[in-house]
Amino acid sequence: MSSKPIGIFDSGVGGTSIFKEIHSLLPKESTIYLADSNNAPYGQKPKQTIIDLCVKNTELLLEKDCKLIVVACNTATTNAISFLRSQYDIPFIGIEPAIKPAALKSKTKSIGILATKGTLSSELFSNTSELYAKGISVIEQDGEGIVPLVESGKIDSPEMRQLLASYLKPMLDANIDYLVLGCTHYPYLIPVLKNMLPEHITIIDSGEAVARQTKAILMANTLENNSTNTTKHTFYTNSNKTVLESLISNQFEVQELKF
Repeated sequence: MSSKPIGIFDSGVGGTSIFKEIHSLLPKESTIYLADSNNAPYGQKPKQTIIDLCVKNTELLLEKDCKLIVVACNTATTNAISFLRSQYDIPFIGIEPAIKPAALKSKTKSIGILATKGTLSSELFSNTSELYAKGISVIEQDGEGIVPLVESGKIDSPEMRQLLASYLKPMLDANIDYLVLGCTHYPYLIPVLKNMLPEHITIIDSGEAVARQTKAILMANTLENNSTNTTKHTFYTNSNKTVLESLISNQFEVQELKF
């Protein structure tokens, strides 16, 4: 069991930001990544559709003998992870916006959340906000249109900057000092965002926390890879693989697969 791969899936290429954190922290672990780009973005879809897509992805990763599955998508986590955990006898790691550290550290008592509609409207997000953001002004912004641009490779483009400028304005007007990125596609925008935001605003994403939680769950379930065999990282996409290859710097094998 220990040498089996970690499965990771996302509604496209964004979850590679999570893969990079996991690979950095757990270099002895093999991984299989699914980019469900044909169905991206998940953020505008009904809850049942999101659950159905997550089941499809999970079944494929189980067929490929994964020992643990990382749901590297905020929308999928907030809408489907409870169902997945109830249906499958395998550990699942989820991801949700890092509201807690932002709320605890904010000096202006005002934070911005850039996320998908599916995440912002979820019960899990609402519960987390109520628990940790009391007395904090939370400026929520649906990042509609961002994921398709990232999926098209237009990360630092005039269209992206124009879209981000419109989404950031209400946050800047509200004097935020933390910007929480609530979608795994969004960390790829950090260089662009840093050029657009005042220096005092801190950008937070959940990648490192997910990697640490993955390590903790592996250890708790005695699933760490103790084998000396060479690790393998395989990426599957059901769309054109060009953007996915560019985000992982052509370092690993990418295969196109219908799923």
